[in-house]
Amino acid sequence: MATFDPASRIQKLRQFGEFGGVNPSITDSSTYSFMHGEDMFETFLGHQEGCFLYSRHWNPSNKYLADALAAMEDTESAWVTSSGMAAITCALLQLCNTGDHIVTSVTTYGGTFAFLKNYLKKFQIEVTFVNISNLQSVEDAIQPNTKVIYTESVTNPLLQVSNIPKLATIAKRNKVKLMVDNTFTPMIISPARLGADIVVYSMTKFINGKNDCVAGAICGTQQFIDDLSNVNDGTAMLLGPVLDPLRSSSILKNLHTLHIRMKQHSRNAFWLAHQLDKIGVKVNYPGLPSHPQHMLHKNLMNPDFGYGGMLSIDFETVEKANTIMQKMQEADVGYLAVSLGYFKTLFSCSGTSTSSEVPEDVQQEMGLSHGLVRFSVGLDNDISDTFQAIQQICEAEGLLKK
Repeated sequence: MATFDPASRIQKLRQFGEFGGVNPSITDSSTYSFMHGEDMFETFLGHQEGCFLYSRHWNPSNKYLADALAAMEDTESAWVTSSGMAAITCALLQLCNTGDHIVTSVTTYGGTFAFLKNYLKKFQIEVTFVNISNLQSVEDAIQPNTKVIYTESVTNPLLQVSNIPKLATIAKRNKVKLMVDNTFTPMIISPARLGADIVVYSMTKFINGKNDCVAGAICGTQQFIDDLSNVNDGTAMLLGPVLDPLRSSSILKNLHTLHIRMKQHSRNAFWLAHQLDKIGVKVNYPGLPSHPQHMLHKNLMNPDFGYGGMLSIDFETVEKANTIMQKMQEADVGYLAVSLGYFKTLFSCSGTSTSSEVPEDVQQEMGLSHGLVRFSVGLDNDISDTFQAIQQICEAEGLLKK
């Protein structure tokens, strides 16, 4: 496959403001006027390209952002939502009906796990959780009523790398859809080019990069996005998780610096992971040769963007993790906070925070240590300062190899 440059795809878009502004205009309207009655009717039916009906359906600001995301992912179209969970839930509910079945990675974001494990019972949609790196278990889990294989490009928080091309082969052979959450690895991995049918994001994270809003995205075929937004039975249209146009405009501006930010996140995380590994800290990072799917990640990624900004350290116990995180915050390593993709480093103990929805016995089965701390490495200009602070704290806690 030829080298793909998602940043250049965005750069080449021509999106001007209403009066020739270099930034697209922000549309501060909930509803839109029509010159003719028949135009309104055709727009209701989805037949009137370029016309806007009501902001819950489409608005120009959201369309600009959706077009840029589709260009980045190399999909035909995209839809933006008011949160990452809205993107995930709307896409899955559009694909599945009562009595259907989903195969998913057991290692996934806690909110997604809760939706799949608990909420979908309301609709009698069955879900089978598997080790996504075991392709045979994925194949074996598929049933006649399976509609979706769901995974994350790099799973949260264990950082397993999904073999998207082989999962796509399994999906196509069984006539099901492959849906991939690419929140951890925008621009680094391009799931649609690797065979995924639908790509979802929490844009709250790396894509926006400032932790000042909550937003999501769904990227896929034109038909799928049209179905999502259909006024009669489109899940996104009828459930109404619309993104505010002002936020769309802000995210679109930030999207144009995503390639710079992802490269710096990756450089910092790569260097930090290697230094921590050298001193004996139990670090997990796809860019380390010791990572079980290191070569897979290397083969899947767009090479200019590195291995990503996410790593984890196993401090073994919750008590030890909490002590070290508090000390790291006091030493200005970053913030003890959930979320990721921020310009400052963020860290949290996954089992008691972003994966707390996963029952403790399931956490143990999937290998999630009580003391696993997920790091979203920031945009530090001198990452060696961060390393020295962590090293001193680990040394004081007796965690370094003798």
